[in-house]
Amino acid sequence: MSVYQHPDFDQHQMVAFKQDRASGLQAIIAVHDNNLGTATGGCRMYPYANEAAALTDVLRLSRGMTYKSALAGLPLGGGKAVIIGDPARDKTRSLLLAMGDFVDSLNGKYVTAQDSGTDAGDLAVIAERTSHVSARAGNLGADPSISTALGVFEGIRAAVKFRFGTDLQGVGVALQGLGNVGYRLARLLRAAGAEVCGADVRQDNVDRAVAELGVVARPWREILSAGVEVLAPCALGGSICAESLDRISATVIAGAANNQLATPDMDATLCERGILYAPDYVINAGGIIDVHYRGRGMTGAVLRRRYVARIGARLSEIFSRSAATGKPTGEIADRMAEAIFRAPQESDRAA
Repeated sequence: MSVYQHPDFDQHQMVAFKQDRASGLQAIIAVHDNNLGTATGGCRMYPYANEAAALTDVLRLSRGMTYKSALAGLPLGGGKAVIIGDPARDKTRSLLLAMGDFVDSLNGKYVTAQDSGTDAGDLAVIAERTSHVSARAGNLGADPSISTALGVFEGIRAAVKFRFGTDLQGVGVALQGLGNVGYRLARLLRAAGAEVCGADVRQDNVDRAVAELGVVARPWREILSAGVEVLAPCALGGSICAESLDRISATVIAGAANNQLATPDMDATLCERGILYAPDYVINAGGIIDVHYRGRGMTGAVLRRRYVARIGARLSEIFSRSAATGKPTGEIADRMAEAIFRAPQESDRAA
């Protein structure tokens, strides 16, 4: 099957593949849309089962970045990079340098950033070979997960207010994933009085959250069925699917993971079942907001207060439109985003 026939190909402007035998690099970069600005998105490293799985991920993630940046009010297009490999075992300096060469070969069509499996140190190595890295040199050490967690927290607070008419005091939240974002989110939720349980594939992440935050540990296989008001997927995508839906008792789904819905039709299914879904690319936009404004010299505290905190208001608008029309929240968000990033293009055609 060609890229153009792939079910997740959505008129992407560019999909590039790279194999570097010397370093072992196998990577894909996808640019979905650059109508609002340069395509920008993280570089993910993950041990995909095969190239087909990596292609699916990069196509979906790059599309999500277009919609995410549009609704976040950023002058950015959507792009993503994936490296096929285990970051704990396969990541080397030579591989990262080869990735920098790959990014640079696209002549600025894509700007890379930190993502799952990569960190600020990796971005610094990549930046030795390309200037197309989404932070100025002095900001490469900044951690966007802090802003991501805050945005998700604001989104959960807005969802709980909309659904239950209350604040977070005593509300049960189940976190699927307690890594950088999940841990910081748990801390914010606990400070707001929420009752938090969580699971992670890494036991050290669970132990830290239990010891430091009072999170109640749950087995990974049982976290989706936890008897809580809010389910927050904060790991890799695809956890909300036809097979898992019957096990979910939460009536709000709002988390940090990208591509939480395994298939697009799950958006309508959640709506039909009365589950309030916070579209993932809206609620988890804090990271790209952080990268954009910090790269322009704004301090983290100011940008989080001025821009990241707006995520809750944007979601409240989506929830209200969904309630008024009966349409799924994901569909509402998509149409809102498309009206933004397609508008300049439509104006150009009219001219």
